[in-house]
Amino acid sequence: MKMSLYLPTGLGHEFAGVADPVEAFETIVELARVADESGYEAVWAPDHFVTLPPAPSPIFEVWTTLAALARETRRIRIGQMVTGVSYRNPALQAKMASTLDVLSQGRFTFGIGAGWYEAEYVAYGYEFPGVPERLGRLREAAQIIRSMWTQPETTFEGKYYQVRGAINEPKGVQAPHVPMMIAGSGEKVTLKTVAEFGDACNIQTSPEEFKRKDAILRSHCEAVGRPHEEITRTSTAYCIIGDSDEEARAEVPPWAPQVFPGDVGSYGLIGTVDTIRKRLAAYEDAGVQELLVSFHDGLDPNTVRRFASEFLYPAAGGGHEFRR
Repeated sequence: MKMSLYLPTGLGHEFAGVADPVEAFETIVELARVADESGYEAVWAPDHFVTLPPAPSPIFEVWTTLAALARETRRIRIGQMVTGVSYRNPALQAKMASTLDVLSQGRFTFGIGAGWYEAEYVAYGYEFPGVPERLGRLREAAQIIRSMWTQPETTFEGKYYQVRGAINEPKGVQAPHVPMMIAGSGEKVTLKTVAEFGDACNIQTSPEEFKRKDAILRSHCEAVGRPHEEITRTSTAYCIIGDSDEEARAEVPPWAPQVFPGDVGSYGLIGTVDTIRKRLAAYEDAGVQELLVSFHDGLDPNTVRRFASEFLYPAAGGGHEFRR
């Protein structure tokens, strides 16, 4: 199992006490560089414009942030966790992704999801349709984007999106195309969309529930005639390293249930080093191939380094993996 870093960009009010926005962004750059040097697989950043909950606190836009990080790092992959399908026209997103793949010299993974943060939609003047429409838009967008990465021209007449003879050059660096991660755990629509169009998925839940969802994804893959192994399965975990399990669990923030299902203190990377090692093993045993780690003290590069020194080791095939 590979490990990646979920970068703080302001969504959780991380920069509320930082007066200088340049200083705040340089912190993000430092974290990405430390992750690059410490053996993490990727850095992922959220696509949001408004903090959670909304407040006049700094938060950085993800596409411009990743463009900068593409030039500030050398080895590590970069991606969104995840971009909101309704925030940008899908044909434009395909073009942006292709450009970012070139900027990163082939280190970009395009992450996309249906969107969920209603207050953000309202604040920025976007319509916030019901779940069926948002999922329908996600499915159509995935088809348009994949086509624009692989075909000379793209024409698509959908219920929500239409493009006519769209040309996208350059298409990126990676072959056969930029990988697409689709996030979400909806069993009937989202996981089916992953099976049809995704190169990777992100299912943010407990290891036990991840295993159940992954079995559903496998059944969708069988239904569409696609090998389950073609899809990289990832999840996201919250991490608090403490001197005792009780101390760490006491630090779980009140907003955690809005982001992590259930009692994250009972399954997240929350506790002593020994407890975290066991919980990492549970994620790996559940079938997680890449785990995105979000740190409670996410602005401290020493936490990023400590986690790597405790839990990562150089793998035989290159990169680093979880050390049990």
